[in-house]
Amino acid sequence: MSARGWSYRYVGPVELKAAVRPGSGGCRIGSAADFDAWIAERSAAELTEPFTFVVGMDGVLRLAPRRSEHVACAGGDSVLSAGEISFMREASGWIVGEVSNQSTGYCPDVTSWSAVAQALDDVELGRPSGFTHEVVFRRCPDCQEHNIVREDDFVCVFCGNALPETWNVDPAA
Repeated sequence: MSARGWSYRYVGPVELKAAVRPGSGGCRIGSAADFDAWIAERSAAELTEPFTFVVGMDGVLRLAPRRSEHVACAGGDSVLSAGEISFMREASGWIVGEVSNQSTGYCPDVTSWSAVAQALDDVELGRPSGFTHEVVFRRCPDCQEHNIVREDDFVCVFCGNALPETWNVDPAA
């Protein structure tokens, strides 16, 4: 756990992390000016779909194209949260339209919202009060596979055994 909340190590395929090159992380958005410059460079087509995001261990939002791997966006490092985010233009400026913790590489708990909220507040982006789509991740204690829990059905889709009620994806945590 960090001073800003839980941290999440990458738990996805090792070959994806091995492909990360130094300096290849997502665009660091540390201020409203950073966001304004970044969003101005996006095409209309890019703005129609969500972007990949992480909140780094420094609490700063990083953004990358949707089809980017979260581990690449994070530069291979641990994160405070990860998922997908979309933006909408309103009369008062840009706001977050939708945001989720959907990252099968980091599998962050829904409680990682506080890190996302703080990072968005730091860059003065209007935001919802929580993830607009929450993804519940669990690791099966029996077969060790990562699962997405749907409709509160805490049963492993791989072996049929019960999944824990509390987040347990990273065995080192």
